[in-house]
Amino acid sequence: MKTPLFALLYAALTLGANQGFAQEITPEIRAELMDMREGTLRKLKIEAAPQAAVDLSFTNPAGETLHLADSNGKIRVVNFWATWCFPCREEMPTLDALQKALGGADFQVLTIATGFNDLGGIERFLEQAKVTALPVLLDPDSSLGNAFGAIGLPLTVILNRDGQEIARLTGGAEWDSESALHILNTLISLH
Repeated sequence: MKTPLFALLYAALTLGANQGFAQEITPEIRAELMDMREGTLRKLKIEAAPQAAVDLSFTNPAGETLHLADSNGKIRVVNFWATWCFPCREEMPTLDALQKALGGADFQVLTIATGFNDLGGIERFLEQAKVTALPVLLDPDSSLGNAFGAIGLPLTVILNRDGQEIARLTGGAEWDSESALHILNTLISLH
C-alpha cells in the first residue's frame, strides 16, 4: 500500500519541481528583504517584480564564450568591476568571502571585469586582494556591462534561478556582512 502512495507523492513533487526554478517574491517577502538591508546593503534596490535580464556573451581568460544563462538554476550575484576602480578593490574580498560562504549548487558569485582590463593586471589585483574563490571573467568591450547600465562601478546585480534580475546595487558593499548573508540565504531558500 505504501508503494502507490509514494509513487503519487513523488509524481506530485516532480511535477511541482518542473514548474520553474524559483518561487515568486511576494510583496510580503519583498518587505522582509527590504527590512533586512543594513549598512552598505541599505542601497540594495529590490525589484517589485523580476525583470528580464540581458544575456550577452562574456569570456573567460581562455577566450571561451559564456552566457549568464549557463548558470541558471542558481541565485547569482553578478558583479561588474575594473582593476582601476578603488571601490572595487575594497569590495572584492567581501565577494570572495561570500562565494566561500554560500557558493555551491544553489548560489554563485560571478565577477566580470568590464572594459579594458589587462589580464596580468587582473591577476595582480586578485592576488593583492587575496581573492581565491572568484572566477576571472571578461567583458572587454563593455557590451554586457553597458546592457546592464553599468555607468559607474562597481555594479552588482542579483539574478534569480530563472536568470531574471531581482535586485541591484550601484557602488561598493560589504557582501560578507550579516545583512547580505541573511538576504541571500532568504533568496536561496525560495525554491
